[in-house]
Amino acid sequence: LQLVESGGGLVQPGKSLTLSCAASGFEKYAIGWFRQAPGKEREGVLCIESSVRSTISADDEKGRFTISKDNAKNMVYLQIKSLEPEDTAIYYCAAGSNSCSRHADDFAFWGQGTQVTVSS
Repeated sequence: LQLVESGGGLVQPGKSLTLSCAASGFEKYAIGWFRQAPGKEREGVLCIESSVRSTISADDEKGRFTISKDNAKNMVYLQIKSLEPEDTAIYYCAAGSNSCSRHADDFAFWGQGTQVTVSS
């Protein structure tokens, strides 16, 4: 299973950004988005279960992050709204055979990451 992230870049605070993760054959895996800021540990952002078979979105509790999945296109997306400088990090998508988790150790397959920099 190979995962390839894209969509990162330099973004102004307050703007929105959508990251993409291309992953063929991921239907049986939970797909998670993680991020790692400089000097900090990798943290889980959002995850979507393998049982999700159609495009569906799941938001985090603050509503700034949304994960969605399109099985037909073999794509998983992470939308980030109202970007803040604290969102600056490398964002990774990862696949795991168990249920969704915020623990990086539960995910066996990782993409190379895409850099998101939030700055004016």
